[in-house]
Amino acid sequence: MSKESKQSEKTIAAGYLLDYISGQQIKETKKEQVRQRIVRALIHEYGISPDDMERDFKVVGRKKADVAIFHHGKDHIIENISRMVLCRQEPKVGKTAVRIRDFEQAAADLQVLEELLQEVESCKYGLWTNGLEFFFIEKEQKRFEIKCNPIGDWPMAEESLGTKEVVSDARTRVADNDMLKVTFRRCHNFIHGNEGMPKDAAFWQFLYLIFCKMHDETFKRGERRFWAGPKEQFDNAGRKEIRKRIEPLFNEVKAKFQNIFRGNEEISLSDRALAFMVSELAKYDFTRTDVDAKGVAYQEIVGTNLRGDRGQYFTPRGVVKLVVEMLNPKENERVLDPACGTGGFLVANLGHMLKKFRDEEGTTAGTENTVEFLNVHDRLKEYASAMVFGSDFDQFLVRASQMNMVMAGDGRGHLYHMNSLEFPNGHLQDEDAAKDIPFGSFDVVMTNPPFGSDIPITDKNILKHYELAHNWESDGDGGFRNTGVIKSSVAPEILFIERCLKWLKPGTGRMGIVLPDGVLGNPAAEYIRWWIMRESQVLASVDLPVEAFIAEANVNILTSLLFLRKKSDQEKHAEAIGGMEEYPVFMAVADKVGFDRRGNKLYKRTPDGEEILEAKEYSEKLRIGGRIVERNLVRNEKVEDNDLPVIAEMYREFLKEND
Repeated sequence: MSKESKQSEKTIAAGYLLDYISGQQIKETKKEQVRQRIVRALIHEYGISPDDMERDFKVVGRKKADVAIFHHGKDHIIENISRMVLCRQEPKVGKTAVRIRDFEQAAADLQVLEELLQEVESCKYGLWTNGLEFFFIEKEQKRFEIKCNPIGDWPMAEESLGTKEVVSDARTRVADNDMLKVTFRRCHNFIHGNEGMPKDAAFWQFLYLIFCKMHDETFKRGERRFWAGPKEQFDNAGRKEIRKRIEPLFNEVKAKFQNIFRGNEEISLSDRALAFMVSELAKYDFTRTDVDAKGVAYQEIVGTNLRGDRGQYFTPRGVVKLVVEMLNPKENERVLDPACGTGGFLVANLGHMLKKFRDEEGTTAGTENTVEFLNVHDRLKEYASAMVFGSDFDQFLVRASQMNMVMAGDGRGHLYHMNSLEFPNGHLQDEDAAKDIPFGSFDVVMTNPPFGSDIPITDKNILKHYELAHNWESDGDGGFRNTGVIKSSVAPEILFIERCLKWLKPGTGRMGIVLPDGVLGNPAAEYIRWWIMRESQVLASVDLPVEAFIAEANVNILTSLLFLRKKSDQEKHAEAIGGMEEYPVFMAVADKVGFDRRGNKLYKRTPDGEEILEAKEYSEKLRIGGRIVERNLVRNEKVEDNDLPVIAEMYREFLKEND
């Protein structure tokens, strides 16, 4: 009996994965990982049915196509092959950028693919990929020869490539989550590895083009300029035509986003690099692509470029999502992150609200029509423009956050370059902050402040404004009193607790903050905990494992999430007279966060060590004969071993029981 037949449909042995074409269990290899990622993209992005694909299809002699794609509904025989894919395992990537080869440099690798295309008369398109490099080929039948020409991308299912003249009106596609990450990496690597630019300069060039792309999507299809013809990027004349379209577009972007750009920025990429980038990004509809998918892809690029040296690092997305879900902001509530970094909390909040809006409209992502789509996105833009605010002392992170917000659907963004611990007395580059975000005006604050004893706050002009910056002593009755003596230095996270509470509305404002465990457990910090209890109601506390931050942020420290509601003056006065009444507090400990210390994904297993499978249904839009056909595709998938979504659900139940 084979290994596959022994396995239950509900489990899968270690070292095996599920083939996305057949749903069967197959051995996991580096090459197979690339093939499965490509197959998912062919289904999700190109609208090709898995029924029209076959793995390891023998073409001639011992030569096989790793994925053969047949004309829809036709028998799986050589005469019906329309496209072929050859896969290789992904190259090992260190901390340096990988140089992206051009077609001439990859000629030896492409030779086998070209030979296969020449052998099969019906096959017009080929793809060679190692998961990071993608070489698309179109076969051209000449009178006396067969040519294999480079093209920027494949057409959608059952379509052929259009001409340059109609590409501005071409259909873009919603990005597959994994492929969008790959695209962003390819773009950044191309600039950094092929142009010789420093990483930070490459990052900003990448950002400029993302801005151009998002701005271009505000125009009707026939009026768009952010596009590349299938062959434009491969000759000098075509590359210059692309630049002619993009540079005026960037000038419009600088004029539109004067709060982000100084006006003297330039696209300094070579014609070749610019054409490559535009060809890569133009294929996607960023507006319709999932907010979370864009955030994940963007964070991957940002994280390698803008990680600072003053305690700032990027909060893992699972932690961010948990904070947002537990605080559960409403449409009429003002939200602030006073240490916003690249905008992770703010963007996750927009994704949270978008899901709410869709639930209220009775629509789902990917299946909504244009009117439904515009309704929820206009509503999201209005919400973001009126209710979402952020600040950071790093001006580069503020710009990165603004880009993240624009990609998520916010057309304006209230983001300020300032030191939140000095507000409103410090130097403000944006004078609007003083009137836009006064103390006591926010319903929700969510943040991961910079923390650590190696970056203390020592400025007396800052410390004098904080109760927690003073020495405290026991009052002999279980409480503490402020001695009036200012400490010489205080860790920034301590001050952020007090500052966040000050920004909240008395009585109703609530906050979620990431803190090192010492604040909640160190005996020397008991006065801080007493002060917190005096000023707020503790809603919840969630302990996080070290894996939560070490894999994504390279921070080897135990942390907790603390959720508070700010008490009103009346509450504090009543408790000062009558004492504090007991109340329930939600407490949880997360053991697993979906990945180990090295960032490897973790999946739930049976006691025997087999990974557990769960059926998942996808609504697929397939393009068949020029028509879009919607159908459901059911595939078993591994179940992520992650306690954070469970904790969010348990907290919702806790609130219902204690309402």
